[in-house]
Amino acid sequence: MSADHRHPADQHDLIRVRGARVNNLRGIDLDLPKRRLTVFTGVSGSGKSSLVFGTIAAESQRLINETYPAFVQGFMPSMTRPDVDVLEGLSTAIIVDQERIGANPRSTVGTVTDALAMLRILFSRLATPQIGSAQAFSFNIATVSGKGAVEIEKGQGKIVERKSFTVQGGMCPRCEGLGNVNDFDLSALYDDSKSLNQGALAVPGYTMDGWYGRIYRGCGWFDPDKPIRDYSPKELSDLLYKQPTKVKIDGINVTYQGLIPQIQKTYLAKDVEAMQPHIRAFVERTVTFTVCPDCAGTRLNEPARSARIAGANIADVCAMQLTDLAEWVRGLDDPSVAPLLAKLRHILDSFTEIGLGYLSLARSSGTLSGGEAQRIKMIRHLGSSLTDVTYIFDEPTIGLHPHDIARMNGLLLRLRDAGNTVLVVEHKPEMMAIADHVVDLGPGAGTAGGQITYTGDLDGLRASGTLTGRHLDDRARLKPSVRAATGSLPIRGANANNLHSVDVDVPLGVLAVLTGVAGSGKSSLVDSGLVGRPGVVAIDQGAIKGSRRSNPATYTGLLEPIRKAFAKANGVKPALFSANSEGACLACNGAGVIYLDLAVMAGVPVTCEECEGKGFQPSVLTYHLAGKDIAQVLALPVADALEFFSAGEAKLAPATAILTRLADVGLGYLRLGQPLTTLSGGERQRLKLANELSGTGSIYVLDEPTTGLHLADVEQLLGLLDRLVEAGKSVIVIEHHQAVMAHADWIIDLGPGAGHDGGRVVFEGTPAQLVEARSTITGRHLAEYVRR
Repeated sequence: MSADHRHPADQHDLIRVRGARVNNLRGIDLDLPKRRLTVFTGVSGSGKSSLVFGTIAAESQRLINETYPAFVQGFMPSMTRPDVDVLEGLSTAIIVDQERIGANPRSTVGTVTDALAMLRILFSRLATPQIGSAQAFSFNIATVSGKGAVEIEKGQGKIVERKSFTVQGGMCPRCEGLGNVNDFDLSALYDDSKSLNQGALAVPGYTMDGWYGRIYRGCGWFDPDKPIRDYSPKELSDLLYKQPTKVKIDGINVTYQGLIPQIQKTYLAKDVEAMQPHIRAFVERTVTFTVCPDCAGTRLNEPARSARIAGANIADVCAMQLTDLAEWVRGLDDPSVAPLLAKLRHILDSFTEIGLGYLSLARSSGTLSGGEAQRIKMIRHLGSSLTDVTYIFDEPTIGLHPHDIARMNGLLLRLRDAGNTVLVVEHKPEMMAIADHVVDLGPGAGTAGGQITYTGDLDGLRASGTLTGRHLDDRARLKPSVRAATGSLPIRGANANNLHSVDVDVPLGVLAVLTGVAGSGKSSLVDSGLVGRPGVVAIDQGAIKGSRRSNPATYTGLLEPIRKAFAKANGVKPALFSANSEGACLACNGAGVIYLDLAVMAGVPVTCEECEGKGFQPSVLTYHLAGKDIAQVLALPVADALEFFSAGEAKLAPATAILTRLADVGLGYLRLGQPLTTLSGGERQRLKLANELSGTGSIYVLDEPTTGLHLADVEQLLGLLDRLVEAGKSVIVIEHHQAVMAHADWIIDLGPGAGHDGGRVVFEGTPAQLVEARSTITGRHLAEYVRR
């Protein structure tokens, strides 16, 4: 049938974008083919995420939310319409991003997938002895029992009967299903030589001027002016351990709770890794975590551990590597649960297929990397019967060894071949190679980006002359000579996680790369053997914590010398030059925007009319430094700010030192006042790196610093690493990128496989020796990369 005579429903084969202006997008127009795999590329900050996530995905989700009743919408996150003129041809968007899975200590790989729920049902049906329903095997459900009298109406009278009930849960009562118990160092909680009013409490946020202080001071169970060392045993017990009790403070009904249960509730209810730095430091100083002696860390009570299938209890199978668990499940054959077994086998095989067979269901979800979390989110979509869905991925190759990228490519192609639209933000040429359509954004980053520089196939991109096209076939070469180590950092008998008593000497004074397939034990070796040693600065993949009021200037400490310079030049207080302090616009409190609450509709941010989005009072903007006010300075890109503070009246050495580090890591385009919430993953990672470079450490440990970097930016990163080594630092990098491997002075390769098939050093030597030997998976891929 000709195009002119097609059915009207067959004419919607494109996603049409017209006039997109989200963040730095410059009113771009774009047509994307549906039911194809499209890769978006371009330098970090060029606008890829703004187009894919901030425009297409955001509008799709907003339109879906509008189909729900107003009552339901009131419980859903509010979303504003993206700044775009036309968006047509959208389908339901499923976002599979790098956001880490919640760091709740009760969350495991098993609980965030359906695998553990199915295992619990399986054990409730087949395990002997029979102990109850599926919840009897859940470490998040406590065993509850009770009894009493109930009144039952029968006929014309009422009968009183005695009733009792029991809910059999699987939670270990000692550790409450957490797998560990904690002990408190009381000397770190308070100074017993002081009274409460003298500031005895050392708990963050528990000052006598705050709400907690008012409760402890006014509860009446102890004298707030008496030193804690003089408390009676009853008073000390009330201060530390008293269970929740209603009290009246200053005419207000509140709940009093002892220090230790209060800290357990507010601080220990979430994973230590997810805490703010000062809270984490307090917890690590005050609380000692040990494996629960009753359940041996399995989180389960004795009845749940006693029920077995084929000689294994549910704790045993959850601790198995997933490849082994899949084999164990394949060995079960019971017609009564045949559909359940088939579904469970499919899920476990999906873990292996997606390259996560080395995990276990008992693994805490808070310990997963961003790449692992993203691949786990993929599992529920593999084999789905849904079609005409738009799947959106954010750099799915992050954390993947070159050996694993081909497998990921196959999974994305399967999703496309099922009739879905697949949109991928990616920098790796291996993933661009499978694209049906490529969209390149640029030409630069930030204000120099936000434009479509190329659309079409990969061959056209290669010949296009764009920054991505020119670097597409870049291949780093092996260095003709490598640096000699000035010493070594010995690691002996490392046994953490899957490591097999690893002995290795990490060279100092050089660029050392630690590599190996995902799950081979690289992070375990670094965490157990290097992190925490004197002089070692570890820069991991943890996200920067910051609100929309935080920006590069506040995060790096750059704003402090700038405020002082403005204050000195104008003879006023430095606090005036902070949008979070005295200088803040009174109408928007320094935010620059006012959020209008439209009840069940999405809240709308509106530029503040009073300050025109600058965040400062008009009187503050009358003060200048070298002809610029504070708002103009915060609007400068890093590169321009470096030039501004390097000479003349505004010359400021502390500021230029910070700005130089930001430029060194490739963030020269970033505006000083840009909210941290608008930065991409790669930008946040490099901002963190720039901040850490100001430290006094002599050994830097970097965890995949190429994350989110364009091909053209990797060369700049290698130059930065070289400068660090030449300045006398030692640089140790966990990395999969072949360009970094080829540039290394020394490579330590772990493997040969993942999980219990890894955890061994399979190669130590120079990159040239690794390529020459071709004895490992990494060696073969590196040899292919450098074409040797």
